[in-house]
Formats: sequence, structure tokens, C-alpha cells
Amino acid sequence: MLPKKEEEKAVEKAIAALADMIPLEAIQPPHSPTLIFPGLEIRLHQRRVLKDGTDIYLTRLEYGALCYLAASPGRVFTKAQIFESVWSMESESCQSSVASVICNLRKKIEPDNRKPTYIKTVLGVGYKFALGK
Repeated sequence: MLPKKEEEKAVEKAIAALADMIPLEAIQPPHSPTLIFPGLEIRLHQRRVLKDGTDIYLTRLEYGALCYLAASPGRVFTKAQIFESVWSMESESCQSSVASVICNLRKKIEPDNRKPTYIKTVLGVGYKFALGK
């Protein structure tokens, strides 16, 4: 058995080695405090969403999901990634929670929620934010 100091150093080395092996992708905040898409404006600094110039009320989870997706248009996110980011907790059974929030969000921001323009479903994977019309 190693003395306590040596054991701590060995654990720190192991953690550092593992950290170097795990690829982390930094998500950069947008440079502009406003995300603008055709017919949709997200004013991050005001926590406001405008659809065709009209304020849209969103719940905390709807707003979080929208900002998370819209900050990286075209990038596909799994339901687990969305859940962990927006709910700020680990996902165990997040499927229905994320789907429900996305469904409600589409009703509020999409011109036709049955044929989404902004939030696209990627079958078997999750969702992505499209650039609009």
C-alpha cells in the first residue's frame, strides 16, 4: 500500500491522463447578444423571443432548449445532450421530457408546427436548429 501523499499523486496523475484522453468540445457563446433568423429573433441579453416582431412567451425550459439549439444552427444534438444542458442534470430517462418541450416550443415559434421550419427532428438521434426558410 502506498503512503497517502504518493497515493494522492498517483490519483492526480491518473485523472490528468484521463482528462487528456477525453475529447471535450467547447461550446462558444454567440458573439452577438441577438440570434436572428428569418421570422425569428432571440434577444439573449433581454431573454426575449420575437416571432415576426411579436413577443413570444416561453417557459424556462422552452427558452433554454431554443437557445441551446439556435446557438449552433445545423448541429445535431441528442435528447440527452439537450436534457443535460437545459435541465442542468444528468439524463436517465429524458426522452419524453425533451420531446414534450420541443413539441410545445414548435407550437409557439413555428409557422406550421406539423412541418417545422426551425427545429428539425433527426430520426433516431435528436434535434437540430435549421437556418429557417
